[in-house]
Order: sequence, then structure tokens, then C-alpha cells
Amino acid sequence: MGFLKDMHERRIAAAQEMRAGQPVVITIARDYGAEGHEIGKMLSMELGIPLYDNELLVRSAARSGEALDKVAAYDERMAHGPLDSVAGYVERMAAEFMAFLPDRADSRTISDRLFKSMAQVIVDLAATRSCIIEGRLSDYLLRNNPNHIAVLVTAPFDARVEIVRSKRGLDKRAGAKLVREMQHAREAFYKRYSAGKWKMTDGKDIVVNRAKLGRQGCVDVIAAAYRFKLAEGGQAPASVAAGEFETGDLG
Repeated sequence: MGFLKDMHERRIAAAQEMRAGQPVVITIARDYGAEGHEIGKMLSMELGIPLYDNELLVRSAARSGEALDKVAAYDERMAHGPLDSVAGYVERMAAEFMAFLPDRADSRTISDRLFKSMAQVIVDLAATRSCIIEGRLSDYLLRNNPNHIAVLVTAPFDARVEIVRSKRGLDKRAGAKLVREMQHAREAFYKRYSAGKWKMTDGKDIVVNRAKLGRQGCVDVIAAAYRFKLAEGGQAPASVAAGEFETGDLG
């Protein structure tokens, strides 16, 4: 028994030594309408670490001129899409996903290159600095990183509809349609680029209910886990430069 206990303690010590000094990375998967993006921004300010969301697309596109043209084309569609209808809003919000879930063989080749580039950006960021990464299958890509905290921000469907409806000035029926469309797009992204191996709900260390905890309550829970991981690795809290977090969608 003493031998087994010593072996177990040595393994724990070795794992802690390996993690010591390494960046702690939070990934946030978000059910649409749960305000995961807003929670991510608040968390970034609370912890003093940068939040990466839309910037991941820019960085990955910069690695490939062909992919950059593709993203620019979708941005053009978003810029001119109508805002006075659910269909127009879905088109604008879903444009990012459409770049990765195209319906033509030639576009699929381009989108696959873009995703591969974006995946490398995510892995590189996680290896170099403590940060928060939203969406983009980052939880799956970093699933074997021992300093990774995988979070899902969720809320009941009706609560998410109400959040989206009130922010967009939609009626309940239109809000429900928008939430369903965008949720489907996010789930399809996971299915395609994990080859069906990973769902938004898989492998999460923390699941927070925005409807029950509120935004600040969700931030507090995630921040506590982050600080524990820092202390475990013998690290001090970081500081973030102004403007290092992204702004954008409804979560």
C-alpha cells in the first residue's frame, strides 16, 4: 500500500510540475442567446486576460490569402443584409458559420483550409498566454491541454428567446426562430469539424446557467476556477491591455 501511495503521489507531483508556469486557457462554448459573449467580456475584465473571438477569424485569414478573400466576401454580404427581418438578421449572424459550412465542393476546400488555419491560431494562443477563447471548437481542439478550463454558458430555451427578442426588438415567434436557426448553425459547426466526435455539451468542466446565476454570477464561478488553476501552477494574476477583448454577437 505504501508503494502504491508513493507512486500515486509522484505522478501527481510530476503532473503539477508539468503544469507549473503554463498558461491557463478558458474556452467558452455558448448556447445562442445565453449571453456567453457578454459574459466572456466581463470575465476578461475581471481576470485581466484577453478575450479572443472574432479576432481568431482575422488572424487565421491572415495566414491564407485565399481564405481572406473568402471571409471578405461573407463580410460584404453581412454589411448589406437587411436588418428589419429575422431572415436578414439570421443571414448576417450566420455568415461566419456559412464560411465554414458551404454547399459547394470548391468552397468546402477553402473553408477547410480556413478552419485548419484557425485551429492552429487557437493552439498557438493557448500555448503562449493565458486567455479566453470563445467558440470555434476551441474546447475540442484544446481537450488534451491540462491547463484548459472548458466552459458552457447556457440557459433554458425560453429565457434565451426572451434575451434575443428584447435585444433585437422581435416578437416571441421571431425570436424563437432566430434562436433555433443560430443554435443549429453552432451545432452543425461542431459536428462538421469534429467529424461527429464532439458536441457543444461534451467535455465541459463547468456549465453555468445564465438565467439562474445572472451574468455576474456566471463570471464569479468561472473566475474562481481560473484562480484555482493559477494557484495550482504557482502563478500570479495577469493584466490585460486596453482593447484586447472582442465585441460582437448576442452570445
